[in-house]
Amino acid sequence: MSILSLQSLSLDYAEKGNRQSRRVLDGINLHIASDEFVVVIGRSGSGKTSLLNLAAGFTQPTEGRVLVDGKEIDGPGVDRAVVFQDDALYPWLTAAGNVAFPLKLQGVTKGERQRRAEELLAKVGLDNAGGKNIWELSGGMRQRVGIARALASGPRFLLLDEPLGALDALTRSRMQKFLLDVWTESRTGALLITHSIDEALLLATRVIVLAPDPGRIVADIRTEFGKALLEGKSVKEIKSLTAFKNLHDELTALIHADEEEIAA
Repeated sequence: MSILSLQSLSLDYAEKGNRQSRRVLDGINLHIASDEFVVVIGRSGSGKTSLLNLAAGFTQPTEGRVLVDGKEIDGPGVDRAVVFQDDALYPWLTAAGNVAFPLKLQGVTKGERQRRAEELLAKVGLDNAGGKNIWELSGGMRQRVGIARALASGPRFLLLDEPLGALDALTRSRMQKFLLDVWTESRTGALLITHSIDEALLLATRVIVLAPDPGRIVADIRTEFGKALLEGKSVKEIKSLTAFKNLHDELTALIHADEEEIAA
């Protein structure tokens, strides 16, 4: 089992026109195993995307370190694949060409790249879409291609920055179940950023709540609603559960606690 560890992480950003820096994240300690689906939630400004960028190696921490299986990272790596809200696909390549691109960078032969790209597209439900241009695909289909491309390099962890945020409600609901299926089948750990409490509860094995100014962990809660979804329960059934409603209320209170104190 692989472990992604964020140890005593803090991050400062320099502000324009100000000699002093602003602390964005403070004292983050988070460990994610490859059999977990961890979802980070919090108000805008709590540092959710900054945390993901640190885990991905896009940003270097001011303090602390990020490790994969005990080895400190110093930048992006094939062991951590990132999926963005904007699908970030290459418009000049076909769906299969996008999925095959990271394999090309690894020196995989053309025939093997094509075979693996088609195999991955089939896994995400796009069996016959390999030859399609990106502009011919719907938003949900483009995100599936993006996830297939992320899986192409065989990562140990998938880092997902609000990948469903730009989708309509119906497509988003379908894609939530799809993400759980991909996580289960690929056996990769997942770290997902979202603004949606419903989405966090439906997907997570653990929900991490960040409070802002500076961003810090105020709750780490284990959940099993994703397991129920995988076992065939409908979203409607799960949301009607008393346990779901109670935890939804608890998360809402945690996320907006500072706002209530200010208002008082």
